[in-house]
Amino acid sequence: MKTKIPFSKFISGREAHSNVSDALDGEDVNQVGQLEDEFSSYIGVEYAIATSHGTDALHLAMLAFDLKRGDKVVCSVNAHPNVPEVVRHFDAEPVFIDIDADTYNINLDALENYLEDNQSKKLKAVIITHIAGDTIDLQRLYSMAKIYDVKIVENANDSFGATYKGEKIGSTGADVTCFDFSPHLKKNICNGGMLVTNDEEIMQRAKLLRNHGITRDEDALEYIYEVIDIGNDYTMSELNAAYIRAQIMEQDANITRHQEIAEMYTKALASVEHVRVPRSENEEHPFSLYIVKIDKNRDSFAVELKKEGIETGLHYIPLHFLTYYKSKYSLRINDFPVALRTYQQVLSLPMYTGMTDKEVKFVCDKIKKIASSRV
Repeated sequence: MKTKIPFSKFISGREAHSNVSDALDGEDVNQVGQLEDEFSSYIGVEYAIATSHGTDALHLAMLAFDLKRGDKVVCSVNAHPNVPEVVRHFDAEPVFIDIDADTYNINLDALENYLEDNQSKKLKAVIITHIAGDTIDLQRLYSMAKIYDVKIVENANDSFGATYKGEKIGSTGADVTCFDFSPHLKKNICNGGMLVTNDEEIMQRAKLLRNHGITRDEDALEYIYEVIDIGNDYTMSELNAAYIRAQIMEQDANITRHQEIAEMYTKALASVEHVRVPRSENEEHPFSLYIVKIDKNRDSFAVELKKEGIETGLHYIPLHFLTYYKSKYSLRINDFPVALRTYQQVLSLPMYTGMTDKEVKFVCDKIKKIASSRV
């Protein structure tokens, strides 16, 4: 039987089954409330608000900021489409910034130059995506935010449990941090997101708006309600919350295993011709993704790996390549040269907690085989 290595695979433990059984059996456990409490404690943040999806957490953050038509939000051109998408839903304008060639995160020099040259009341926020969980210089980012009076939203889809200078992402100083428990190409059996903040005003507004702006008087009949603002339904289901609660308990161990797999990849592939392993000075890198660069014909390399039974991923197609944003803002392919060069080469290798050492070796052996035939 041919070996197959998926790009990602979820692992379901005993605790998850127990929590889900409690929810199905109608046990008197507020799974969503428990999840919010446990998550805020795990991250080390005051407030956590569960949402039905990570995109909903981002959208709810924009609602909490009272984003309006014509406002501007800055983001990396190398991000999932849901980042500018939530901005456009408010008829606000996303502004794209080129990336760092090694980490694939937003280039802070380019960001600072933009903020310096475009100071305006319409400039509301910066959304930072931590690619593969690798963090940028957050102290510098937060300092810039104070100088230029913009909100910081960290899109931490790949950073659940990751740390910056020993502190969990979500507790380091952003106005809002958003998590997604089923991020792009990472398979899971549930959907869910989380918005965390230390700002009580943001929390209160987000909590109101995540359920249609509905309020209830605790002393009144349960079916009596009032609507005091326009929101939407971002609420997480009890079943999803039950499953995700177990993930919190396992996440530190999951990160340790990812780091072990990354070390094996790096050791085996560091000297392989045509393949460049990740370059990061971040000793806390959680390696939610392991992204290599293929110096030529990346797609054909991925096809050959697929023939060998190995799935790969791409993080991401630059936003200015996508028809909507390219046409809406008259963007040219060469407007973001670093993102362009990077996109032509990057490839994400399989990475999941249940991946065995034998499977890692299999992937490395096949990469070496394919690379040896390159001219």
